[in-house]
Amino acid sequence: MTNRHDFTARIEWTGNRGTGTSGYRAYDRTWRVTTPGKPPIDCSNDPALGGDPARHNPEDMLLSALSACHMLWFLHLASDAGITVTAYRDEPLGVGESEASGAGRFTAAVLRPEIVLADPADAARVDAIHGEIHKVCFIARSVAFPVRVEATYL
Repeated sequence: MTNRHDFTARIEWTGNRGTGTSGYRAYDRTWRVTTPGKPPIDCSNDPALGGDPARHNPEDMLLSALSACHMLWFLHLASDAGITVTAYRDEPLGVGESEASGAGRFTAAVLRPEIVLADPADAARVDAIHGEIHKVCFIARSVAFPVRVEATYL
């Protein structure tokens, strides 16, 4: 038996400068994400495509969601295994490609977590946990590109 989970958000374009999409350069690629009961996130397009580099873009958000989902499952499974994690930080890398038409996609992602273990001898056991996460992580199970983990333990 599976349980259904519904997720909602409101995406609202905020880039109308007064003339709408009357011309390709006549509007901003900005929008706001809101979800019930949470602070809004002001977003933009990838700067390479005319977006505001100070705002999150869809690619940032997808990569961050993938990394966060991995981290949360990692912490859960480590705790279940009796392994104490005292710090976790990731600087993931998303690899994408764009075609001449402008169509793009992620071709791979590399998660690069730096994890502090209470007992450094747990590093070998922890490596095995990373391999289990992609069987259960909601986001990792939903993407159509390979995800590799290159963890280091401190």
